[in-house]
Amino acid sequence: MVKTMAKAPIVFAMANPDPEITPEEVKAVRPDAIVATGRSDYPNQVNNVLGFPYIFRGALDVRARTINEAMKIAAAEALAALAREDVPDEVASAYLGARPVYGPDYIIPVPFDPRLISRVSSAVAEAAVRTGVARRELKDCDLYRHQLSARLDPSASLFQKITAAVRANPKRIVFAEGEEESVIRAAAAFQNSGLGKAYLVGREEVIKQGIRNAGLDEGSLEIRVPASARQASPYVDALYKRAQRKGLLHRDCVRLVVNDRNVYAASMLAADDADAMVTGVTRSYQVALSDVRLVLDSPRGERPIGVMLVFTRAGLVLVADTSVHEMPTSAELADIAVQTAAVARHFELTPRVALLASSTFGFPRSERSERIVEAVHILDNRGVDFEYDGEIAADVALDRARMALYPFCRLTDTANVLVMPAIHSASISTKLLSQIGGVTMMGPLLIGLEKSVQIAPLGAKMSEIYNAALVAAL
Repeated sequence: MVKTMAKAPIVFAMANPDPEITPEEVKAVRPDAIVATGRSDYPNQVNNVLGFPYIFRGALDVRARTINEAMKIAAAEALAALAREDVPDEVASAYLGARPVYGPDYIIPVPFDPRLISRVSSAVAEAAVRTGVARRELKDCDLYRHQLSARLDPSASLFQKITAAVRANPKRIVFAEGEEESVIRAAAAFQNSGLGKAYLVGREEVIKQGIRNAGLDEGSLEIRVPASARQASPYVDALYKRAQRKGLLHRDCVRLVVNDRNVYAASMLAADDADAMVTGVTRSYQVALSDVRLVLDSPRGERPIGVMLVFTRAGLVLVADTSVHEMPTSAELADIAVQTAAVARHFELTPRVALLASSTFGFPRSERSERIVEAVHILDNRGVDFEYDGEIAADVALDRARMALYPFCRLTDTANVLVMPAIHSASISTKLLSQIGGVTMMGPLLIGLEKSVQIAPLGAKMSEIYNAALVAAL
């Protein structure tokens, strides 16, 4: 029967656990067939979990009187549209690194796609409103979709605000490691989302092949190639003028601009040929930062610091400095507190800064805490306009009951900005949290350069690179 079917036949064999005909039997006689089953060990699993929880979620949220045909069709069309989009990293990891692409073996999303709740539920809710069976209106469909996403990811509501701000003021972002597939896909997603213009730095043919491999239009992304010293001469001259009294010869500057993509990308920023840059995927944080600082300075009164965003059920907490200062002095700790408080305000938080230590207000007494106490005195003399206190242990800073044991503490509530006493304590604690803490983390964000640069984690996934670009644009 299958052999006699027309071109590209569709076979849905839905009996479980044994389909009426197996995909192997179909492919043996019709290699061009599109086959779906109810089994998870075959491509195109048609699973009711793709539909029923999200259909009911959308129906209940608008208090629908019934579930009508229009709502079911809306769910199906949402699934069909989602299958055509670039899949997130969570889906790709389930395929052991083989990223599925819309086609005969991927015609329907997989059950663990995190986008299902926002896409299907919102489509159903909108259809209910449109057909008059809803008893509650949807005043803002975009807000509703973001609220649905936030049920799975506490960072979603913040990124909704960031995305809206960037979309209202698009930016030109240069991706320094433009030959990497994850970078290409992140750049395409950034540009296709209406957030601005994306530039990829690297060898043209390698990038074009990567664009083709990702299933993108070859001309969709602009490529910047540091092909020769003559072509890059404005950047070379600017770097030489800056570094000639720091031990670099003109030929050193030529070599750096032409051969080092971080230096080239940072030079684009310095020349106002781009607004922000993203790097870090193929190099360690410190190496990438060192490259960038050959070209870019910090504004007066600021210093580069790394700030980690920690999304908890209780809200957003910022941790600094997580990537730059090995053992900050008292003055540096005070500066870090001021800069991180400003970042907190950027994310619409009222900063409450705790300068952390192993001791709390002198107990147990520790010589290492003297720097923190001195940093508090420096902040006192500066007359800063945010709440702060220290030295204070992390459990006290984050727990109202423990904090109540110290009625003289200046913080009016638990801290949302944590200033770490040293980079090793910052690195250990944030990495522990990322692995076992049950929180969502992002960063470290690079703060304190004259131009906007974000350094993604080494080996970052597409979603991490995209988020770094979004924050760089902000």
